[in-house]
Amino acid sequence: MRHVWLTLLLLGAAALPSAAQSVPQLSFESVQNPLKLPDDIHFGEIAGIAVNSKGHVFVFSRGNSTGPSYMATAAQLLEFDNNGKFLREIGKNLYAWSYAHAVRIDKNDNIWVVDKGSDMILKLNPQGRVEWVFGRKGEASHYMTPPDAASTLSGLLARAGVAITPPANNNPRNPVPVHRDNVFNQPTDVAWDSQGNSYFSDGYVNSRVGKANARGEWVASWGSLGSGPGQFDTPHGIAVSPKDEIFVADRGNRRVQVFDPSGKLLRQFTIDVPVSKTGTVVYGEARPDLKTGSQAPGAPDALCMTPGPNPVLFVGDLYPSRIYKVSLEGKLLGVYGGPGRNLGEFGWIHAIACPSENEIWIRELINWHVQKLISKGTPRTAAR
Repeated sequence: MRHVWLTLLLLGAAALPSAAQSVPQLSFESVQNPLKLPDDIHFGEIAGIAVNSKGHVFVFSRGNSTGPSYMATAAQLLEFDNNGKFLREIGKNLYAWSYAHAVRIDKNDNIWVVDKGSDMILKLNPQGRVEWVFGRKGEASHYMTPPDAASTLSGLLARAGVAITPPANNNPRNPVPVHRDNVFNQPTDVAWDSQGNSYFSDGYVNSRVGKANARGEWVASWGSLGSGPGQFDTPHGIAVSPKDEIFVADRGNRRVQVFDPSGKLLRQFTIDVPVSKTGTVVYGEARPDLKTGSQAPGAPDALCMTPGPNPVLFVGDLYPSRIYKVSLEGKLLGVYGGPGRNLGEFGWIHAIACPSENEIWIRELINWHVQKLISKGTPRTAAR
């Protein structure tokens, strides 16, 4: 286990530094091969994981890829029973499948999938049939301008020797997209409140939260691109507390923001834990000094809130790939693991399922692993 210390915890919309604290090192066991795949099915980058009321595990993987190596279709939804036995593939060849991002299960065991590539979020019933459709996939019959067309095409033309004048601020968010009801631009996650309202984090380009009521009617959205209170830079995950507080993983701004159901900002907090010198990241550059951006230590990539009246929040990051156990007020309760390719180590934590405080499921993009973690004993505290 790695020794890490809490040096800064930001709470409230006007976050202020807190006194340095010690961080419990949370001991755990990672179960070997918790899911059994058939011989002809393979995990790709594992984007989403969820557990239903029966203990069945749902994995949304960038597997079953078809097409060219660049912009291939890559999405496959698989279900396993509570013993890890493979049960079925859900929605094989579904029109919405393009680039898997998240799967969630609601209180009625409906299956919700978020596909970043098709800009669609679907509600499937427990039998795996589509009930609600949010968003729309770009048509194959003609060229639909993707959000990064100007930046991509200008580079391609320049490399081909064509004299061009690329636009200023040449990136996928230029021009800043206009938000439209019922339309997504690379969505990332979904969660629900006690009244059955759905909340969508949207996402890589739109930088907002969308809301639909219990009838599936779009009712509101809030947020815009930026770093101010209530703004977002890659809202990547979302969770709702028993008090209907909406927690949003504002990854690019390296913070979690908390809202009421109307979109009013209640508070925010930042996880700031120095990076241990042990362990080696499995992909990308190690930048322990970063204080903002998606690759900064503690930038929230995945959120999961445990069930019941007294939940805790589990948060995962891309770098250095650790799991943080946090109270709903933002107090750091402990840290699991660190980077690596082996059992009990992580490579780009992208989703967390937490059927209880002592059982959490982790899925990773770089390692292509699903890990089931079981907490062990009393946490050890590393004093500063």
